[in-house]
Amino acid sequence: MLLLAFDTATPAITVAVHDGERVVAEAYGEGAMAHGELLAPAIRDAMAQAGATMADLTDVAVGVGPGPFTGLRVGVVTALTLGSTLGLTTHGVCSLDIVAADVQVEGEFLVATDARRKEVYWARYGADHVRLDGPHVLKPADLAAQHPSLPAYGRGAHLYDGVLRAAGEASDPRAAALADLVVSGRAVQVPLEPLYLRRPDAVPQASSKRA
Repeated sequence: MLLLAFDTATPAITVAVHDGERVVAEAYGEGAMAHGELLAPAIRDAMAQAGATMADLTDVAVGVGPGPFTGLRVGVVTALTLGSTLGLTTHGVCSLDIVAADVQVEGEFLVATDARRKEVYWARYGADHVRLDGPHVLKPADLAAQHPSLPAYGRGAHLYDGVLRAAGEASDPRAAALADLVVSGRAVQVPLEPLYLRRPDAVPQASSKRA
């Protein structure tokens, strides 16, 4: 098995290669509007670091969000294209689940990422790291009112620290964690369709009515 994993649901573009036993390569880039420019070089770098070619791959995994429209589209379309052209087994995983995989805490907790517009994408997890609710998009104050006692992990939690009970580091999804989830069989897999949760910021301008 040789799995290529990546996530583009946040400004962090993260890539990892897993050989079925361990993560053998990682690559990283960052740019809120540069997913299309950064993902392909990161994949190339990770594959070179692993000493493998694209023809060696058996599987591809991608974080499907929630996240902004452009970043998610780049990641999901890339995974679909690789799966189709190379005959790979594809795996889709909620990006919040990827963040949750890195959390070390006893009891329930929240994961929150930045949804812009002064909102967060969030989900609630049990002590076993299984998602109990979400993903949703909400204003931080409304989320805090719903779950005032739960610690919140992820970059979105730290962005609104003081409103949410931010804990841990201001972390983004890691492709290495995604790869481990898939290979171990612990991933809750979902279709390779972007989880937008709301309509994109840019919409076609409505045509004016004739007089």
